[in-house]
Amino acid sequence: MKIYTKTGDTGTTALFGGTRVPKHHIRIESYGTVDELNSHIGLLRDQEINKSHQQFLMDIQDKLFTVGAILATDPDKAILKSGKERLNIPKISQADIETLEKAIDLMDSQLPPMTHFVLPGGHPTVSICHIARCVCRRAERLAVALMEISPFQDKTLVYLNRLSDYLFVLARKLSHELQANEIKWIPTKEF
Repeated sequence: MKIYTKTGDTGTTALFGGTRVPKHHIRIESYGTVDELNSHIGLLRDQEINKSHQQFLMDIQDKLFTVGAILATDPDKAILKSGKERLNIPKISQADIETLEKAIDLMDSQLPPMTHFVLPGGHPTVSICHIARCVCRRAERLAVALMEISPFQDKTLVYLNRLSDYLFVLARKLSHELQANEIKWIPTKEF
């Protein structure tokens, strides 16, 4: 596979199915942000964290490639002339969402109850996790905007929503495991 094709030199790119769209198209922004999220999760996975967290994050990265492929598929060309789906991979399933929910519940049960918002930070690894969470929220917002004009598999949105929740709880869990100071946000009162 050649790295450069020169087909995007005029500011367009091809979706799965061959349709060309501007590189600033909401569909490109959407799956490009998922790609950015995947890179941040890779950086988080590369930190010195529990091996089970690393494996779980790798599984998430795999699912994010699926999310990106779903978002990159032109809905008008999603079904081939043969009647088969162009994107011949398992889609995001309810089981994928439930896996995130179980992980969230398990980590949350091992943490002190949250009584305030928490300021991101306390340790570089925790900060990386919070950045991934923020990028996940942006990916979700862009995917919602895309869904309004060009619907796709609805479980994809649910997955992104649950993933941002997972990353928030993971940041708290990492703070606990790394013995980082979790700073509560307490608004200053004016006198």
